[in-house]
Amino acid sequence: MKLYFSPGACSLSAHIALHETGLDFEPVLASTKTHRLADGTDYHQINPLGYVPLLELHDGTRLTEVSAILQFIADQVPALGLAPPVGEMARYQLMAWLNFIATELHKGFSPLFSKSTPENYKPIAKDHLMQRLDWVNAQLQDQPFLMGEAYTVADIYLFNITNWAHLVGLKLSDFAKLMALRAHVAERPGVRAAMRAEGLLK
Repeated sequence: MKLYFSPGACSLSAHIALHETGLDFEPVLASTKTHRLADGTDYHQINPLGYVPLLELHDGTRLTEVSAILQFIADQVPALGLAPPVGEMARYQLMAWLNFIATELHKGFSPLFSKSTPENYKPIAKDHLMQRLDWVNAQLQDQPFLMGEAYTVADIYLFNITNWAHLVGLKLSDFAKLMALRAHVAERPGVRAAMRAEGLLK
């Protein structure tokens, strides 16, 4: 398999999941700034939308969208429990979390990174994000992960997205439960391996 990624982008989620599962893959740098591969190839030839991640399977099949890629990777090594089995209610709860992270958090950061966003709108976008993060913090209650005691790809995605908070001036320190989850995830060998591979850890 090939994983097309850009350091620190949402593709880090897939990168982490691949390290967690131990699946064999080739990481391919696809800069979200230049949209060029190391050999000069225009990344739009591979993914016309130009964003990462993209997972290319051994047979040439290409899969996009973080939530779909994370579930696919988790399902390749079901014994690890990174996603509950298809058909169980827990699987749909996982899908709900992945969709929430994608639409309410991931996309919530987008205006804060865009040069075209009016400056007077950014405080509104930040307030919206903080409300959503406060809700996530409350859902954690006394459990270590989003799905309770089980570490899943939803935790990986949440960790990835909340890594962006400091880049846009959001402080997460008031969200004690979210910070505890992040600390748990950050210490996992698979997470550290992926972050080192992307130059995010020394």
